[in-house]
Amino acid sequence: MKAAVLFGNEDIRYSDWDKPSPGPGEVLVRVLASGICGSDVPRVLANGAHFYPVVLGHEFAGVIEETGEGVGGLKPGDHVSGAPLRPCMKCPDCARGNYSLCKHYSFIGSREQGSFAQYVVLPAVNAVKYSPSVPAEQAAMFEPSTVALHGIFLNGSPTAEYTAICGGGTIGMFTMQWSKILGARRTAVFDILPERLELAKRLGADAVFDCRDPGFADAAREYTGGEGFGAVYETAGQPATMKTAFELAANRASVCFIGTPHTDVSFTPRMWENLNRKEFRLTGSWMSYSAPFPGKEWQLTAECFSDGRLRFDDSFIFAKFPLEKCAEAFELFKTPGKVRGKVMFMIG
Repeated sequence: MKAAVLFGNEDIRYSDWDKPSPGPGEVLVRVLASGICGSDVPRVLANGAHFYPVVLGHEFAGVIEETGEGVGGLKPGDHVSGAPLRPCMKCPDCARGNYSLCKHYSFIGSREQGSFAQYVVLPAVNAVKYSPSVPAEQAAMFEPSTVALHGIFLNGSPTAEYTAICGGGTIGMFTMQWSKILGARRTAVFDILPERLELAKRLGADAVFDCRDPGFADAAREYTGGEGFGAVYETAGQPATMKTAFELAANRASVCFIGTPHTDVSFTPRMWENLNRKEFRLTGSWMSYSAPFPGKEWQLTAECFSDGRLRFDDSFIFAKFPLEKCAEAFELFKTPGKVRGKVMFMIG
């Protein structure tokens, strides 16, 4: 088969690669679409891979071509998205159903071969069926949806009177939509890009705030009648949005940090006083799994993508590439701020 193979730092090539075969309990998937995750970028451009050569890619959708011995409930022709985590299923965290916290895990597309290829093998339990009516590029975005939903479950306040989403990227858009699906009364999205704020309104946000406006925090407080937001989600992984989350939180609010920062973050005395005086609860969120594996995050995404409750917008996709242009696709990420959305390989 053909694959985008990473041979070394900044050396990704469209190359021949051995087609895998499914073992017992596994399925072979013909990949239709696979997205570049932010975590793939340093693996390619900053010498961040675990080993070489390697086929990256863990956000994908495709069609089952072959099933291994002992596989039930799945058959050739089924459309599936792949949950990339392979937890050990033996450690105390796994025993408690906290698979995201497993310390002995493997991961498709980083610690083992992934989906930047015509075919990928995965455990049958990791293959989540979805309706063939869902476009492949949408189904390849199961993981961002599940990451958003996992954060909401951890935050424990999906029905808050006022919910704030700090960061209007893809995960932010899914967080806003899931909040509304699960019963949030009023949702507000905060960002600095007008096109992301317009997208938030199209997808159902009740209010949007441009953080370039010096008065946005005052306007947001006025929007909540001076109370602040009972549920707050930080989805951008930026120091500025983290600070905003502390400012927006209401007394006794639930605040969840879903975004992953890639620079040092410091908390000012004012931010910490906000936390103490408001007595809000702050939690982190990592990946997107629950019991029974891979979890309700994945099953609900399949259901809500299929019935249209969870909406997809073409602007989620920044660019599409055939797999043979893999090097060209990663070149985009060398220009800071150029990529605004998902870069997707269309394969099948």
